[in-house]
Amino acid sequence: MRLTLRVWRQRNADTDGAMSTYLVDDISPDMSFLEMLDVLNERLIVEGEDPVAFDHDCREGICGACSLVINGDAHGPERTTTCQLHMRSFRDGDTIDIEPWRAAAFPVIKDLVVDRSAFDRIIQAGGYVTAPTGAAPEAHATPVPKPDADFAFEHAECIGCGACVAACPNGAAMLFTSAKVNHLNVLPQGAPERETRVLDMVAQMDAEGFGGCTLAGECATACPKGIPLFSITGMNKEWLRATRKAGKR
Repeated sequence: MRLTLRVWRQRNADTDGAMSTYLVDDISPDMSFLEMLDVLNERLIVEGEDPVAFDHDCREGICGACSLVINGDAHGPERTTTCQLHMRSFRDGDTIDIEPWRAAAFPVIKDLVVDRSAFDRIIQAGGYVTAPTGAAPEAHATPVPKPDADFAFEHAECIGCGACVAACPNGAAMLFTSAKVNHLNVLPQGAPERETRVLDMVAQMDAEGFGGCTLAGECATACPKGIPLFSITGMNKEWLRATRKAGKR
């Protein structure tokens, strides 16, 4: 395959960026998207140019580090992570635009790499349980109804990649935050912090400068792990419950 790549290049957070155009040849349809970028970077290094900086780690669709906007879509045309997107999703001769996440709360560090530490601070605000558990308990020591366990597992699948923010026209982080809140709030282990968790995590999300949610739905469509949109309404109910309870104290 012969492809034209239009890649966002930005030296650092304090400089302006622009799209640069590169031609790549001999790209196998079986390559992953990141392997194709590896081929481009190998050529740039040989030619004495600065390689394109992009995030990656496991390359197995688990960590969510490989965050790119490809032809206007978070993670590209398939509902998967960028590392699991293969070049057979494109055609010979295509022009591909490659950009970083676009959100005020995710400032660009260099080229395609953004700072997603805002997500870490949301987790630090309440995404934990304080009950000392000691050694691993027996699997059946704390009974959990199957619907609750299924609900928790569904939301625990969130890998924190930020595709929901990148896809949202408002740059909202409600899907990510709701996944983390709902994952713990439905389980007995998370019950002691149920109210403070949702209040603190939503407050931190707002403090980070994410946009407001209007339930446009692009977040759930772009999520590579299929976190459902009703996760947001579930968190809203938790927030209202916690707010009313705090107001009665």
